[in-house]
Amino acid sequence: MSDALDKAEQAVRAAETDTAAVQLAMAAMELAKLATQQQAPAHRCQHDHPRARRSTGEWIGIACAVCVGGVGIAFASLALAILGGVGAIVVLVLRDLWRDMQKGK
Repeated sequence: MSDALDKAEQAVRAAETDTAAVQLAMAAMELAKLATQQQAPAHRCQHDHPRARRSTGEWIGIACAVCVGGVGIAFASLALAILGGVGAIVVLVLRDLWRDMQKGK
């Protein structure tokens, strides 16, 4: 891009007539040069940065993983609730048996 600006600047300077249009073109060339110099980064990192945007396929994959994980957590919660209920029933039955055995002594 810098080469094109230099060639354009030389062409403008080579013009025989120094009109207002040429002066405006020269000013535009100088502004363009300043803009390209300011856009150059002052410091470049030595490591690669991760991509900032995810593709549609990645988002669909994430959504599917969240859904499968949610269903898994729901089944695990249901299993724990059933296990807790069965455990409570077993404890109550064993306590009743223990009391009956203590009374029979």
